Amino acid sequence: MALTQVSSSKCCGGFQKVFEHDSTELKCRMKFAVYLPPKAESAKCPVLYWLSGLTCTEQNFITKAGSQQAAAEHGLIIVAPDTSPRGCNIEGEDESWDFGTGAGFYVNAMEEPWKTNYRMYSYITEELPRLINAHFPADPDKMSIFGHSMGGHGALICALKNPGKYKAGAVSAFAPICNPMQCAWGQKAFGGYLGSDKSTWEAYDATVLVGSYSGPQLDILIDQGRDDQFLSAGQLLPDNLIAACTEKKIPVVFRLQPGYDHSYFFVFSFISDHIKHHAKYLNA
Repeated sequence: MALTQVSSSKCCGGFQKVFEHDSTELKCRMKFAVYLPPKAESAKCPVLYWLSGLTCTEQNFITKAGSQQAAAEHGLIIVAPDTSPRGCNIEGEDESWDFGTGAGFYVNAMEEPWKTNYRMYSYITEELPRLINAHFPADPDKMSIFGHSMGGHGALICALKNPGKYKAGAVSAFAPICNPMQCAWGQKAFGGYLGSDKSTWEAYDATVLVGSYSGPQLDILIDQGRDDQFLSAGQLLPDNLIAACTEKKIPVVFRLQPGYDHSYFFVFSFISDHIKHHAKYLNA
C-alpha cells in the first residue's frame, strides 16, 4: 500500500496533493488527489469523496471546482480519484470518450476483457477508503460522497448500495446520470462492462436502487443546470429519480439552476453549498 507523492501545493492554508499507488482492485498504477485542510495538521478530519465525470482525471476537480476554500473552512479532507483504470492495454480502451479510459462508470465489470481491471466500484468503496484511512489523518467513521455527471451517478449508487457507510446518508450530485439503464451513455457502458443481461444493470442504476432501498434516512442534494445540453439530450433523466424518491419518501432537494450548463463553471458556482451540506453531518 505504498504511496508516491506526485505533487503538493499550499492552498487555503492547507495542502492540495496528488499521490500515485499500485491498485490491487484495478491492477494498475492509479493517481488520486487529496486536499488536507489546515485542521489536518493537528486533528483527524472527516473525508468527502468526489467522483468526476466522463473523460476526467483527478486534475479536473482540483483545478476547476474551487472546493479548497470551503473544505478548509469546514475542516474536511477531500479525496478525488481518477475515473477509470489507466494504461491496461485492453483492446478498444481508448477508442471512444464515453467508454473505456476515463469512463469507468463506477461499476465492477463482469465481461471480458474489462472485468480484471475495470472494478471502479470496489476501488471507490473499499480500496481507496482503506488507503486514505491508513495514510492520512482521516476519521474512519466520518465519510461522505458527491460527484458530477457520471460521478454523480457513482456517488448516488455508492450511497444507495451501502446503507450507513456514508455519514447520515448525506449524498449530493451535480447533473448526475440518474437512470443509466434508460440513456445512451448508460446503455453503452453497462452493455460493454456488464453484458447483455439487463438484470445485472439494475445493481448500478440509482433510480432502480431507490426502489429497493431500506436503510438509514438519506439526505440527497442535486443541482442541475437548466441549460445543460445533456439534460435536453435525455442522458441525465433526473425526473425518473425524483419520482422514485417521492414514491419511497426519500427526501431529495433538487435545484434546477437557470442558465447553467454541464461544465465546471456550473460546479464551481454551487460547490460551497454541497460542501456545507456534507459538513452539516460530518461535523455533527
